[in-house]
Amino acid sequence: MKTMILHDFLPSGNGYKIRLLLRFLGQEFSLVEHDITRGETRTEDYLKNINPVGRIPALDVGDGHVLAESNAILLFLAEGTKWLPADKWARAAVYQWLFFEQYEHEPNVAVLRAWMSVKGTPDYGKPLIPMKREAAYNALSIMEDRLKDHDWLVGDDCTIADIALYAYTHVADEGGLDMVRFPAIGRWLARFAQHPAYVPISWKPV
Repeated sequence: MKTMILHDFLPSGNGYKIRLLLRFLGQEFSLVEHDITRGETRTEDYLKNINPVGRIPALDVGDGHVLAESNAILLFLAEGTKWLPADKWARAAVYQWLFFEQYEHEPNVAVLRAWMSVKGTPDYGKPLIPMKREAAYNALSIMEDRLKDHDWLVGDDCTIADIALYAYTHVADEGGLDMVRFPAIGRWLARFAQHPAYVPISWKPV
């Protein structure tokens, strides 16, 4: 099989999820960067040959298939590994956190960060900031409640549920969110970063 190619934008938490898991798996891959702030994922070539939705990340798995949507990529890569439990209930719990991340967490935590630290706040977004902030704190509170009495989101070990939610949670302060309010999340973030293959969001393969 050819080397996998990850189409990505380094500041993106969604792309970071994939770089983390590939790193944790010891999977070699090449990185092709696309600056989303300059419309580089909206070109005719990108839309036709990589992702018709015009987003990153997208993973060319090397056999003619290109997979988009970050959590779908996580599921694909984690299949048959410790990062996705074989137990039916635990597996469903991982799915639950992945859906939570994309529906409750990412649209608020990640959007606030993008507006305040990456792209700038568009005019239409300015009146939405209080609502986004409230929803972000609600999502973080749900995580806090789980992590008060558990080291990981599912079971006794780190899974792709933790990877998915770590990506934007660890930079939530860049969106103006007060993370001191969430001590259990803080301990979880520190625990996650102790993985021997851990790399920061700015990391890319040589």
